[in-house]
Amino acid sequence: MSRYDRYVLSQYLLFFGFFALILVAVFWINRAVSLFDWLIGDGQSVLAFLEISALSLPNLVRMVLPLAAFAATVWVTNRLNSESELTVLRATGSSPWQLARPAMVFGLLSAAMMSALSLFLLPASLAQMQFREAELSRSVSAKLLNAGNFLHPSAGITFFIGSIEPDGTLQNVFLTDQRDPSVEITYTSDRAYLVREDDEAHLILVDGLAQRKEAHNDRLSTTAFSDFSYPLGDLSPARAAGARPLRNIPTLDLLRERASITEEEGHSAGAQAEELHLRFARAAVTFAVVMIGVSTLLMGGFSRFGIWKQVLGAFVLLILIEGMRGVVADPVRENAAMWPLIYLPATLGVMISVLFLHLATRPQALMRLTRRKTQETDA
Repeated sequence: MSRYDRYVLSQYLLFFGFFALILVAVFWINRAVSLFDWLIGDGQSVLAFLEISALSLPNLVRMVLPLAAFAATVWVTNRLNSESELTVLRATGSSPWQLARPAMVFGLLSAAMMSALSLFLLPASLAQMQFREAELSRSVSAKLLNAGNFLHPSAGITFFIGSIEPDGTLQNVFLTDQRDPSVEITYTSDRAYLVREDDEAHLILVDGLAQRKEAHNDRLSTTAFSDFSYPLGDLSPARAAGARPLRNIPTLDLLRERASITEEEGHSAGAQAEELHLRFARAAVTFAVVMIGVSTLLMGGFSRFGIWKQVLGAFVLLILIEGMRGVVADPVRENAAMWPLIYLPATLGVMISVLFLHLATRPQALMRLTRRKTQETDA
């Protein structure tokens, strides 16, 4: 690798890190606001918030990585052109293919990073995040053990604790159950304990009073008790069981256990094929958008007015490639044999970049083509 290649590659990587950091920060702040409100509002610790935030980062990076790579490619290539560095290299005999060589290496590095994310890190992080979110939802202490506030852990339930002793004893407990429209039951007690038997939580009320009010006749009956067990199963939902989301299934399982996944979890062969090949296609698309960025800008020579037309064309092609990714997914879900369609956007992007680099090596033909289009427009 020449000194020029190392210099340009270092610029690509530098600005890639900058754009990736900015984009991840923007997406993460938007996600963190709702996440913070959910976790901290339900009594979870800051550590739980940081853990869930860290587990969501691979998915955020996966979304912004192609955009960051494309932005870095366009930014650096445009700067090299505006500072006449590309013009000097062309004058010394460097071909567009040689000028695009650092971008090819950068595209391969970006594709390798995307492969590591899509194939390994992303499924593992999503599966772990689903597991932790289920655990947090099941946490009775997060929903109930908050002294001094009226809480509504479930629809129709109002819960209040006066104070919590260091040994875990709940003092001055108030609980109203209005889930049944025909009956309202209110429990009050001096002391209570939160216990768990197997996988079900119970609230043990001591020295309390139960008041039962029937809506149809406004009759109120009261019962004093020395101890009473109130099941909290409805307030502490069990961890969701059943089929795993396809995004959470490890790549090796999608490669080797398709039949068992279809039989046990109900995911069709087409949905599995679309998810599996999409993980590989993301890396190819990342390489394609980098090559589109550099090849489109290399088609324009030095101009005092810049190469804004080429930059605009590169963004249009990026939107086209990203739009095609959504179009080709539906046929694959319906028919797994059509999985090659998943790679169509990346293949088209690479073909366009090869065509543009070929045209850039023949500036006279490109000028004749541009002149012909201008004459047809004037006519």
